Amino acid sequence: MALVVQKFGGSSVADAASIQRVARRIVETKKAGHDVVVVVSAMGDTTDDLLDLAGQITKDAPAREMDILLTAGERISMSLLAMAVTELGVPAHSYTGQQAGLRTDTRYGKASIVAIGPERITNAIDEGQVAIVAGFQGVNELNDVTTLGRGGSDTTAVALAAALEADVCEIFTDVDGLFTADPRIVSTARKIGHITYEETLELAANGAKILHLRAVEFARRYGVALHVRSSFSDKEGTWVTDETAPGQEETMEQPIISGVTHDRSEGKITVVDVPDVPGIAARLFEVVAGAGANIDMIVQNVSTHGTGRTDISFTLPESDGRAVLDALSDAVDLLQYSEVRWDDQIGKLSLVGAGMRSHPGVSARLFGALWEAGVNIEMISTSEIRISVVTRAEDLETAMRAVHTAFELDAEETEAVVYGGTGR
Repeated sequence: MALVVQKFGGSSVADAASIQRVARRIVETKKAGHDVVVVVSAMGDTTDDLLDLAGQITKDAPAREMDILLTAGERISMSLLAMAVTELGVPAHSYTGQQAGLRTDTRYGKASIVAIGPERITNAIDEGQVAIVAGFQGVNELNDVTTLGRGGSDTTAVALAAALEADVCEIFTDVDGLFTADPRIVSTARKIGHITYEETLELAANGAKILHLRAVEFARRYGVALHVRSSFSDKEGTWVTDETAPGQEETMEQPIISGVTHDRSEGKITVVDVPDVPGIAARLFEVVAGAGANIDMIVQNVSTHGTGRTDISFTLPESDGRAVLDALSDAVDLLQYSEVRWDDQIGKLSLVGAGMRSHPGVSARLFGALWEAGVNIEMISTSEIRISVVTRAEDLETAMRAVHTAFELDAEETEAVVYGGTGR
C-alpha cells in the first residue's frame, strides 16, 4: 500500500463527464489499496472567465480581491469532485488550501509556500477518506487567501506530497507524459520514459508547459518522485526522479539529448550606443531589476572601432517589457544611450540533455541543422546541459522540427496524443 498524491489539471475536470471519469480513476487507485490525496485545478477555462469578468468591472482590481475571486474556481472543482467520488461509494472530503494547512507569504497573486501543516489531510487519510484539496491557493499570516501564481496547482501537489512523505506524486494532464518536443509542433515527438530533475528543470525553465518550474524545484529539494501521465488513458507516463524509475533498468549511458523546447513568450530589448566603460552594464541591469523583470539572455557587442560605444541586448518575459522600457526611458541621463529598441517577434529554442557534458559536437550539430533549415540565430545562451538560441518567431517551428530530426529524436510511429487539446 502506498500514499499517492494525484493532481488533475483544468482540462481533466473541464465538465461533469470529465469529473466523473477522474473520480473513477481516483476510486480505482483507492480500491487497489492505496491512500489517496487529490489536488485539483479549476474547471477548464474557469480562471480565464473570472479574469474576464473582473476586467468588465475594473481595470485596476486590488490584488487581494483578485486572489479571493480566483480561488473560487478550484473550490468549485474540488467540491464537485468530492461529490463524484462519494457517489461511487468512497468517502471523500474537499479542503481549501487554508484548510489543508498551506501557509504562504503575503505576495498576492504570486505567493510562495512557507509552511504546511496538513493535520486535517492526515486525519482524513487515517479515517479512510480521499482528501481532495484545492490547488493554486493558501493563506497568509493575515489570514487572507492567496494564490500561488502560474503552475500553482502543480506546486500545491508536490508540496503536499513532500509534507505527507508520499510515495509518488502523479501529475495528470491531457498528454501521456513529457515528450521530446511539443507534439502540437513536432508530430514525431517521442515520449520520455525517465528524466532527471536537472533536465526537467531546464525543460520547464525554457518553455515546456507540462510541469511548472517551481513544482520541479520543490520535487528535487524534497526528493518527491513525479509521474507525469494522462488522465485520459492508462498508459505509463514519464517518471521524473534522480533514481531509476519503477520497472526500468539502470543503463550505463543516458541519452545525449532529452528534448527540444520552445518559448514564444519573450521579447528582446536592445539598448543602442551606450558608453563602453566599466560599470555601464551594472547600472543598466540595476535599472532593469528595479522594474521587477527577470532577464534571460544577454549579449554585448564589441565596441564600435574608435567610438567607445556599444550595444547591449537582452531577452525578458514579454509581459515585463513595458515596465522595463519605461524604466530605461527614465534612466536615459544615467545610461547615456541613443536609442532603445523593442522586439516581440522572437522565439527561443532550447536543446536539453545531460549527455551534453560528455559528448562533443552537440553545438556543431545544432547549428548545422539550423543552417540547413535556413534559420538565422540572433542570440545564444548555454549551460552544462542546455543550449538556447533566439530566432525569428516565424522560423521557430521550422527550427524545432529540424533540430528534433537532427538529433534522431523522431519516433517511428506517432506516440503523442493530445486528448484534451491544451496540454495542461
